[in-house]
Amino acid sequence: MTTIQTTVREARKDDLSALIAMFAADDMGGHGDTVAAEALPDYLRAFEIIAASPDQTLFVCERAGEVVGTFQTMIGTSLTGRGSSAMIIEAVQTRADMRGQGIGALMIEWAIAEAKGRGIRLVQLTSNAKRRDAHRFYERLGFKPSHLGFKMALK
Repeated sequence: MTTIQTTVREARKDDLSALIAMFAADDMGGHGDTVAAEALPDYLRAFEIIAASPDQTLFVCERAGEVVGTFQTMIGTSLTGRGSSAMIIEAVQTRADMRGQGIGALMIEWAIAEAKGRGIRLVQLTSNAKRRDAHRFYERLGFKPSHLGFKMALK
């Protein structure tokens, strides 16, 4: 049996087309992502903001030279928990044709190991309420559905 190496690395600007395509293919997300050329400046601006932030990192999961997944981490420090920090994992996406191959678990486990290595107290994430399969996936990885989240769209 041949094992294809899968790695996690920080995203580069030249990964954007693959990332945009993954997000645009997500019918359930409802974020309005699109591969239309006129949207590219919006994605480039967001990439630059994330890349410039010491508290945010965009990652890709790569297999055989192709981007097959992505996630973003954000570190926040609060006075609660005696001034401890938490890692928020966002924008977790595995390319549709690669789901069920352990890529999502690899990405989440990688993020958890990174948080532990940095002495972070808590790792948390949110998931669209419609994504029942994702909820089971996160629970299998040890996450607990402990809070109810709220959102307010501003534009």
